[in-house]
Amino acid sequence: MALPLLATKPITQNARVNNFCIGTDEAPRTQVDVDEQIERAYRQIFFHAFKVDREPMLEMQFRNGDLTARDFVRGLLLSRKFRDGFYRCNSNYRVVEQIVGRVLGREVHGDQERIAWSIVIANQGLEGFVDALLNSQEYLEAFGLETVPYQRSRVLAGHAKPQLPFNQQAPRYNAYWRDASARRAPANPFAGGGAQFSGGQMSAAWVGGQPPKLAQTIWLALAAIGGLEVLRVLLTSAGAMLGTGSAG
Repeated sequence: MALPLLATKPITQNARVNNFCIGTDEAPRTQVDVDEQIERAYRQIFFHAFKVDREPMLEMQFRNGDLTARDFVRGLLLSRKFRDGFYRCNSNYRVVEQIVGRVLGREVHGDQERIAWSIVIANQGLEGFVDALLNSQEYLEAFGLETVPYQRSRVLAGHAKPQLPFNQQAPRYNAYWRDASARRAPANPFAGGGAQFSGGQMSAAWVGGQPPKLAQTIWLALAAIGGLEVLRVLLTSAGAMLGTGSAG
């Protein structure tokens, strides 16, 4: 049985104040062509997408009218690019921050909302979390079915500067993933003259950071044979050159 979503309350003024500015970068355009909607969706979800990261099948379905803007956003959030580049690089709390910022266009309402949505991820996975956000009353009232999400209430009256766009203030991953990656694949496992691995895996046949004696002996033998062969080639070439000079 799935656990119900915990109730949370807004903690920032920005989430409750209507926009006063008209025509800013946070205001949706009522008439936008399909190409611009697609590019906006990529910027909102990925910040930037290379050609290899794009989803041609989703784009084709969206252009043909088979998908709404909400469906297209859902496809991007469940794509290989987002799973590998965002979802698998972060803890559940961080995933909540990343996806709420991109889908609902606002920051999370503190630890209460992080915990509430993290429980949804733990019970229903990424797909269940994404569907819950896209089907929420907040999303439907703010964007509906045909508007690509955007950052809301970024520009407020009385503020000298607007908030940074979410994609600039929330890096794709933080120290959590960097530390985990360092443990899994150390940059220089042999630093310090044959030191043991600081992370990752090593064959059980290796002792003290060194390969087995037989492997070392074979490698040294091959290196010696190679060196002798190189020396033979050099001497042969030198002899041939000297012989040609004497004949002249």
